[in-house]
Formats: sequence, structure tokens, C-alpha cells
Amino acid sequence: MEYSEVQQIAKKTIEYAKTIIKPGMNLLDLRDLCERKMLELGADSFFGIGILVRLFLQEMKQQYRCRERNMLQVTERLRENDIVTIDLSPQCENIWGDYARTIILENSVVVDKREILNEEWRKGLQMEDRLHHELTEFVNIETTFEELYYHINEIILKAGFVNLDFMGNLGHSIVKNKNDRVYTEKGNTQRISEVKIFYV
Repeated sequence: MEYSEVQQIAKKTIEYAKTIIKPGMNLLDLRDLCERKMLELGADSFFGIGILVRLFLQEMKQQYRCRERNMLQVTERLRENDIVTIDLSPQCENIWGDYARTIILENSVVVDKREILNEEWRKGLQMEDRLHHELTEFVNIETTFEELYYHINEIILKAGFVNLDFMGNLGHSIVKNKNDRVYTEKGNTQRISEVKIFYV
């Protein structure tokens, strides 16, 4: 199996998640359903945790809450208006994927990013699209991870956003051994073209 095929497992699982997410859903159940779907699609295991769910509660806009596999609280449930990021890491034959997407729930329904009513959430996802586009325009064969780090972080700050990554980086290469990851971070002068695949 190729890296691209494992990534497809994660992408298809995200699309599946959009069809099952609803208010009142327990986050543990959401995680378990996504893990089962990845196995059904061909994953034989998960790299680290099978799914990382980050939940932003409406009344806690300033707080970023992250619950890993064994830390998710049984009582945590999705609300009628909520925002959840699902981070998947399927693995197959020692090749793993890494794919995360944010899903918006408004008035009890999963909505397309172009139809989001909450202005703050809509602008956030529009910014995400802008950063992905900027990356493809900025990077060339000579670009280093550090150059990309400074360039993207400057855009984030100028637009009034904050990089919430707990390590401050902006993505990493996809490798077989987690310890071999190359990060988009300050001080990393390696060229992006020197790695096979990287994830943002």
C-alpha cells in the first residue's frame, strides 16, 4: 500500500464522520465509529491514537481543549451549534497517514464551510483555505521548513489569528517512525523538497 492510499482512508473517514455527526453524540462514540470505519477501509492499526477530537464549546471561545484517546470524558457531547476537529492517523503495513479536518455543526446540521452562519467560525475556515493556497504558491524546491514557518506565521498574525499548535509548528513530514518526523518549525533549515511527504 502507498502513502496516498493510506491518506485516502483518513479522507474517506472524515467524509463518513460528516454524515453521522449530530447533537448529543458522545465524543467517545464518534471516536469509536471513526476507528471502525478506518479498519473497514483497510487500515490494520492506528499510529499513536486512532482519533484525536478537539472540541470548541460555544461559551469557551478563548479556551482550546484537547482530549486524547484515554482522556475523553464520557459526558462530553456535541451541541446543536459546535465545532469539532477530527485528527486521524490510520496505519497499514507500517505506512501511516495523518489527516485532520474541522467540522461545523449549526442548528443541529453539519454545514459546508461556504454556508457557515457563525462569522467567527466561517472566517477561521476561510483562513485555513488561504493558508493552504499560500503554501502552494510560496514553496519551491529551495524553500526550507523554517522559511515556510516564518512566512505562514506572519500571515496568521497579520490576519489577527493565533497559531494554537501546542508545539508551535505548522505541520510535519510523514514517515514510518514517528521520531523521524521533520517539522515546519523555527530553526529547521532542511529543504521541504528533501522529504517524501509532508502534512499541514
